[in-house]
Amino acid sequence: MYLMPTIERVQTGVRLEKRTLKVLKGLAEYLDLTLGDLLEGVVLHAFEGKAPFSEATLAKVAQLKGVYGLDLTAADAHRLTEAGDDDHGG
Repeated sequence: MYLMPTIERVQTGVRLEKRTLKVLKGLAEYLDLTLGDLLEGVVLHAFEGKAPFSEATLAKVAQLKGVYGLDLTAADAHRLTEAGDDDHGG
């Protein structure tokens, strides 16, 4: 019998791109998970080099991205700048 590990969660003030957060919240709702549970699952899969989503879930992600106008891709990661940033080269 598998015993679930006991964990301690902490509140955090993570900032995310607005449309990305909307897609994540929509996906969490679709999967009947809290946003925190969804993020933990994605991170734990990533730490092991595993894909976190099935093809059906990826199709839902694509649908939600269209609804919320999210056009960012993995290639954009770590290169995003916020409006008002002094170091964005503009």
